[in-house]
Amino acid sequence: MRGRSIRSILTACFILLLFFIVLSATSCSNDAGEPSTAATSENADSAKEPVPAGKRLLRIYSALDPNESKIYFKEYERLTGVHIQWVRMSSGAILARAEAEKDNPSMGLWFGGSSTDFIAAGEKNLLDPYKPNIDFELPAQGHDPQWRWTGFYFGAIGFAVNTERLKRIGAQPPHSWQDLLKPVFKGEIGVAYPYTSGTSYTALSTIIQLMGEDKGFEYIAALDKNIHHYNKSGSACVTQVGLGEITVGIAFSHDVLKKGPSRGYPVILTFPEEGTGYEIGALALIKNGPDREEARKFFDWVLSAKAQSLMKQWFRIPLNPNAEVADGAITADSLNLIDDDVVWAGKNKRRLVERWRLVTAR
Repeated sequence: MRGRSIRSILTACFILLLFFIVLSATSCSNDAGEPSTAATSENADSAKEPVPAGKRLLRIYSALDPNESKIYFKEYERLTGVHIQWVRMSSGAILARAEAEKDNPSMGLWFGGSSTDFIAAGEKNLLDPYKPNIDFELPAQGHDPQWRWTGFYFGAIGFAVNTERLKRIGAQPPHSWQDLLKPVFKGEIGVAYPYTSGTSYTALSTIIQLMGEDKGFEYIAALDKNIHHYNKSGSACVTQVGLGEITVGIAFSHDVLKKGPSRGYPVILTFPEEGTGYEIGALALIKNGPDREEARKFFDWVLSAKAQSLMKQWFRIPLNPNAEVADGAITADSLNLIDDDVVWAGKNKRRLVERWRLVTAR
């Protein structure tokens, strides 16, 4: 009798211990496999919201931060009365979703993300051409030759660096790609997966174009040893740097400025002196997607000076020369940019990502 009581007590204690282990695990992570501190701000889905009676509908995949997406969507809804349903995903995930849905697309427009993913989508025949009505001339690299995608902003890859954590580990801010390989940064760097994130793929293609493919992947293998974790979203690491979870994040400069120092975090922005890559962020009509007329109207509006001026709230650099630019935003002429072949990067994405996964086992 006494033996059964002891066994019952031990069983209850074991169950209680399991409960606390599960509770601890769920509090430290999320369904995306990323640290909980940045997860809630990186994912959004309004597509399940009911459409108000009498409202015209526009359905969008957005690769921009959900808080930034709301800036443009709410203003467009205010101006036009259109109801926007949208899903936030990283651009690599949108590419995968568009391919999976190619026979029955659920969204009509793809908004934001590096042009390399749009180039890859064009190669897969997932986009419909549309030449927007604009009152300025886009540079050649600012749109697809067949107008299957159109650029609307510029952003450069940089390093988000937590100055307080730097002091704690006794390091200097990184100013080169090689600096990231220093032993002091072991377990101190965050970046996204290049198969989900256009940001991370831009960084990968930059390294390959700078160093050559074989040397570049040798560098990737060495860098992987210093990575604390990988995220699904390219900008998630900036918040993690700000909160002091890691020391360095590899991200686009506008995300670093907006999610780092502008929010009061002890974060500075540096750039690799060997040269850095960049994105032309784009938008496109998804092939055979719904809401085609509303999508074209939104497309034109996004490229207007008034809409592009809204991007100063996120430190993005607009491609419309008549738009306003935020004080402190990083412009192309202030950087050492590589001769970035985005068409090559877009066409070779699948191959380079597969090799990245082999090298890193991620």
